[in-house]
Amino acid sequence: MKLTKFEHSCLVLEKHGEKLVIDPGNFTTPLFDLPGVVGIVITHEHPDHWTQQQVERVLELNPDAPVYSTTAVAEQATGFDVIIAKPGDVAQVGPFELSFHGGRHAIIHSSIPQIDNVAVLVDGTLFHPGDSFTVPEVEIDTLAVPVSAPWLKMAEFMDYVLEVKPKRTFPIHEMIYSQAGNALAQDRLAGMTKQVGGESFVLQPGESIDL
Repeated sequence: MKLTKFEHSCLVLEKHGEKLVIDPGNFTTPLFDLPGVVGIVITHEHPDHWTQQQVERVLELNPDAPVYSTTAVAEQATGFDVIIAKPGDVAQVGPFELSFHGGRHAIIHSSIPQIDNVAVLVDGTLFHPGDSFTVPEVEIDTLAVPVSAPWLKMAEFMDYVLEVKPKRTFPIHEMIYSQAGNALAQDRLAGMTKQVGGESFVLQPGESIDL
């Protein structure tokens, strides 16, 4: 399975020539040229994780691709249906096996209502937590780790890695940091991953790796 990182929290996975898109939001370069998409997963309603326009761009070339997300995204979306994904649900989307976990967005502040967030495990290999520190009940090979957000500090994502104990990590949700901030986060992430016996890598937007 090939993983391609886009800006912020957006990932594209490819297997047997078919693609799965996760979290195409407004911090991500417009996704105009993605043929072969068999599914879209949106972890929650915040615009840095999805916009109507981004999903429309993907669906224009792939009109039959199902979209999986929360009830809030289903209520906001127009022109396409959203399959409600809840923790414990599983789905087969083209060649990809999806299982959904978690359920709630990390707390941003006591004054801001907490919303639904559904984390996704793809092929039992790649775990994308959305905006959460959801710890799945299975061993994780590759963990996408949010490293910058109004709802987190570095100590929290460091502890998250120690708790999940993945074999590999890479940073996502990085667009809030400066270049210097990203370098520091990458260093901290690498240190924690090494501590649990794994390795960490960094993908720039557009770069890919085989999982």
